Amino acid sequence: MQYVKLGSTGLDVSRICLGGMSYGEPFRGTHEWTLGEDAARPLIEQALDSGINFFDTANIYSDGSGEEIVGRALRDFADRDEIVLATKVHGRMRPGPNGGGLSRKAIMTEIDRSLTRLGTDYVDLYYVHRWDPHTPIEETMEALHDLVRAGKVRYLGASSMYAWQFSKAQYTAAAHGWTRFVVMQNHYNLIYREEEREMLPLCADQGVGVLPWSPLARGRLTRDWGTVTERSTGDVYGSTLYQEGYRGVVEAVARIAAERGVRRAQVALAWLLHQDTVTAPVIGASKPGHLEDAVAAVELTLSDKELAELERPYIPHPVSGH
Repeated sequence: MQYVKLGSTGLDVSRICLGGMSYGEPFRGTHEWTLGEDAARPLIEQALDSGINFFDTANIYSDGSGEEIVGRALRDFADRDEIVLATKVHGRMRPGPNGGGLSRKAIMTEIDRSLTRLGTDYVDLYYVHRWDPHTPIEETMEALHDLVRAGKVRYLGASSMYAWQFSKAQYTAAAHGWTRFVVMQNHYNLIYREEEREMLPLCADQGVGVLPWSPLARGRLTRDWGTVTERSTGDVYGSTLYQEGYRGVVEAVARIAAERGVRRAQVALAWLLHQDTVTAPVIGASKPGHLEDAVAAVELTLSDKELAELERPYIPHPVSGH
């Protein structure tokens, strides 16, 4: 495993981050396809054994049970000081007023609940899961800064918003002497590259790390075009991200993987790892082979010709994932 600095910080993270959305009690929340604790724990242990030290989850995953499963596994299998643990705030966790969003009240409530579920005194990285148009950005950034000062959070991150929104948040924090975001976790993969227009250049200019979510496009980059899986049939949100027009990219991945004698996931992840702005893709793993492919991708070097072949079929698409 290779390790790099997280953005412009001094924090070392593995070049692969294990995402926690695949883990949680099935039928809690909106993800019926998640793995329960017995199935999830061996995968988290395998990730640790492979050198992955970076783990990502969110309060909203499977109605909080995702954090519980990840937290218990890491307590049993890892030294807390050797891992980098991230979670998120924004999504609605309960009905009624103040049950979601990025108000001061919501942030202060949800960090304590996340820490309890994770079984830790702090998280290394705390994300705003999305932009909250109903809360002043000053309120959000000051509340997040206070969590850093209180020692509950080490670093701050943001996820999937427009570049002007991210820039506004960073400027607001700097103007007040508050903690700024050090990473952007955004929607970025071979069949969704709209982030290259504004967000990625902004992150490069500001020294912000990039941690792409859905790096394999919900698995579409790993299988023949049109193939249906159990997850794809039940992933309502995922069905809104990818429509027609991606076949050429999927076929290019398959072609290069066949020529190299490697799995398609390795090629698609290796392409991301070749992008200068990318720190670590956030992968989902529901089978041991998913982790094996991700680790192998770190060592897979693609030629300039192969990179161009992968990129050539891309067709611009409407912004999605926000």
